Amino acid sequence: MTEPEVACVGESMVVLAPDDGGPLQHAARLTVGVGGAESNVAMGLARLGHHAAWVSRVGDDPFGRRVVAEIAAAGVDIGLVTIDPAAPTGVYLKDPGPAGTRVHYHRAGSAASRLCAADLADPRLAGARLLHLSGITAALSDSCRDLLAHALAGRATPGARVTFDVNHRPALWPAGRAAPVLRELADRADVVLVGLDEAATLWGSADPAAVRDLLPGPELVVVKDGPVGVTALPRTATAVFVPALPVAVVEPVGAGDAFAAGFLSGLLRELDLRSCLRLGHLTAAPVLAVPGDTAPPPDPAGIARALALTDRDWSTPVRRRDEGNHR
Repeated sequence: MTEPEVACVGESMVVLAPDDGGPLQHAARLTVGVGGAESNVAMGLARLGHHAAWVSRVGDDPFGRRVVAEIAAAGVDIGLVTIDPAAPTGVYLKDPGPAGTRVHYHRAGSAASRLCAADLADPRLAGARLLHLSGITAALSDSCRDLLAHALAGRATPGARVTFDVNHRPALWPAGRAAPVLRELADRADVVLVGLDEAATLWGSADPAAVRDLLPGPELVVVKDGPVGVTALPRTATAVFVPALPVAVVEPVGAGDAFAAGFLSGLLRELDLRSCLRLGHLTAAPVLAVPGDTAPPPDPAGIARALALTDRDWSTPVRRRDEGNHR
């Protein structure tokens, strides 16, 4: 295995969902898929042409083999995944309903909950330019939280920028308990991604500037505001806002991970902030339009055309619809 450009660390699970889209309690058949925020980002980066590795643990069981195979099939380097014979692969179930989809986790004691700081000691991580982490990992176990602390405070991969997606999951831990932990972790990262809605829930932040004030440590804070757009707030430069693309939303799950993949791809390519944000939007839009958690990004020619648009053309609804149809 050659050294990856970016390493994404965290749990992925098997996803079971009613194949008719109805409530779980009435389902006769379930579809089997794979889901995990950090591996979603790794898959998105791989599809954009980057050498992305996924660092995790799975059980020595059929579900674990399914998870690893699907992530590897997307082009992700799985050489840093540990097969744990003493713990199972996590599972979660989707329960669609009129008010949205509820999620039921079966991940307590999973193999990935046994991740620890030692999992970042592999010398093959030494050349990574980005180390991507998520707040989901902090909710899994004490050893997982130690891993995050080591990565953020101890800088387990010297030379790599550490990116942190807050990714608060209320089903894993309530906001009151998660808020101080996630704030402390985020403030130690180099780049933070957070939804304005979750920042409001966790910390009472009303706008991107308030989030930036709350997190003075990172060199860059990226605040996502759903269909409105995304604001990037550097520590020492003017904030940059890029409006979202209009999309008929089928299922929002996974779109934040796709945005992260596009944005991080822009950082790896050393694009300007506006282009990084646009690339995030371009990779998120296809995921919003499908029921699954991932979708192929636009082709390189389409990305190049969209990144070259003037701000006026990017923000013009008719032109944006044309771009969406081309994709």
